[in-house]
Amino acid sequence: MAELEELPVFVYHPDPVGTGSIKASEQACDNCSQRRGLVYTGPVYCEEEVAALCPWCIADGSAAERFDATYCDVLGPPEIDGTVVDAIARRTPGFSGWQQERWLFHCGDGAAFLGPAGARELRGDEPALSSLRAELGAHRWTDDQIDGYLAALDRSGRPTAYLFECRSCGAHLAYSDFT
Repeated sequence: MAELEELPVFVYHPDPVGTGSIKASEQACDNCSQRRGLVYTGPVYCEEEVAALCPWCIADGSAAERFDATYCDVLGPPEIDGTVVDAIARRTPGFSGWQQERWLFHCGDGAAFLGPAGARELRGDEPALSSLRAELGAHRWTDDQIDGYLAALDRSGRPTAYLFECRSCGAHLAYSDFT
């Protein structure tokens, strides 16, 4: 196995190995052709077929440039600076969800993705639960429906929540999806 280099720092996805977006692999990167021992496992949105990208080519933007690729659907609020949106979409590992993934924002910046979460992981996390309740309430769900849905959340099943942390104030926020 190749000797592992120090993983690049991704401020909007601080633990991509822990979230499963980057895994150990001997596969060569389609951008740099190197076998660095780690590859990205999340979505790559581009016209060409891309089998493997290394975290270093994601971090430096070279893979996004070469393949005109993005790694997550990033539709930031209008007040979010375009450089933030670009950093998340083109230089940050995305993550896989059941449906179309999306990035969350708070305090005028992109939030840091912490990973998928279920009811157990969210227990006692009132800010994250509050954001989920607001999301479901906007769909006119009753309180009983919301409570049942939140109790059914499963980190590796469905439905699943996706947990983020504000990089400024530290508040947790989340959204959820299911098949």
